[in-house]
Amino acid sequence: MTAEGYVSKTDLVAALIRELIITGGLDPGEQLRQRDLAHRFGVSQTPVREAMRRLESEGLLICDTHRGFTVVAPDVGRVEENFRIRAALESLGAALAAGKIDAGGLARLRELNGQMRALADDDPAYAELNREFHFTVYSCARSPLLLSLMRLLWASLHGGPRVTRSHAESAIQHDEILDALADGDETAASARTYQHIMGADPVKELPE
Repeated sequence: MTAEGYVSKTDLVAALIRELIITGGLDPGEQLRQRDLAHRFGVSQTPVREAMRRLESEGLLICDTHRGFTVVAPDVGRVEENFRIRAALESLGAALAAGKIDAGGLARLRELNGQMRALADDDPAYAELNREFHFTVYSCARSPLLLSLMRLLWASLHGGPRVTRSHAESAIQHDEILDALADGDETAASARTYQHIMGADPVKELPE
């Protein structure tokens, strides 16, 4: 990620830290040090401090007198609530994408789903492919606000959503969403996406 498209260094650093939380690059409960992050991102400590305050206001970090900033650990109730919010927003995104997606977007989604289908259920590569699949749909909706909201939501799920469902089952449901997108059927794309998210139980075990 580069500084292009970001208004300030604080915006950039906030986006970088948020991305690390989304992808699991920062663990729940992990203590963050301003000096280390400043060195990592090649900036002074001031934008790092401002970015961490911003992420605290978003509920992604918590600050206390003794430990400083740490990544918030999710609780079971919050995970379930966030899945419901995700289902509502992503089904809207799928409906918007159905009216706007082009051949390139559909080809990329099919490619990603094919890669996921070929993986074993315990393959760690699945999570990033799944994330790219869903964010490709969000991008095809061409709504900057929706994309921003979904980044926040996935960040709150710490490493992305995890469910008790096989990769093969997910791939089949992705196929159904893809068919609706290819047909330009906004209603079907929305309904299939909502069922895809709400039809599986989120993993409720909290990090130790």
